[in-house]
Amino acid sequence: MEALEELERVQNRVLQRIASLELSLLPQRFADTLSVSSPAQISDANGDTEARLSAILRANNVRDFAFKRVPFDYYDWPIEARRDILGAPSIHHLCKSIVLVNTQAPSNVTDCSDRNNSKYYIVVVQYTARFNAETVKNFLYSLNNGKIPKKKFNLRLAPEESSQKLTGYEHNGVTCIGMKTDIPVILDEAIVKLDSNFFWLGGGEIDLKLGIKTSEFINFVKPFIVSCSGI
Repeated sequence: MEALEELERVQNRVLQRIASLELSLLPQRFADTLSVSSPAQISDANGDTEARLSAILRANNVRDFAFKRVPFDYYDWPIEARRDILGAPSIHHLCKSIVLVNTQAPSNVTDCSDRNNSKYYIVVVQYTARFNAETVKNFLYSLNNGKIPKKKFNLRLAPEESSQKLTGYEHNGVTCIGMKTDIPVILDEAIVKLDSNFFWLGGGEIDLKLGIKTSEFINFVKPFIVSCSGI
């Protein structure tokens, strides 16, 4: 009986999410006049992730940000369609966070306690860009004043399992806000140079995206800003 009730609750949440997504795709003049949920139901549909990350952002003086739910097949869409549903100025404003592991780190470097010489880094780059790991390697070598041999820096994409364990977020939902581990962040310089001072990245869930003012992101996260990609 309890299992049946739990299944019913899950089904209701799924139906609620579908209704919310359908509503979000309506023209604004119609969406403003419709309601598909009570306040309690809306809170449940949005989930705890948005509320948790919003609280973290506000507590750190980030004011210009927005969350948006996207359809379940969002990543099957052309990037232009993804741009449109988020209301981004261009496809270059759509970004992702990827976790890197230094596979050649010395044996005593096993965590993220030293941001200048961390086992892991999380890099924020544009979807339209081609990430260049060699530039990050050179940056870290210079950051450590050449005291660590360059061969001890070899940045590779971390296994998905490691990424989820470190961040607490699954693939396509990774964000560098509210991670389980305080991983040093590298922000591609190309994002800083975007015209609107606002970009989009993962929001902690596969169908949740976070838009944030670039200058406020930098003030809060304090990332290394590195030119690490080409378009």
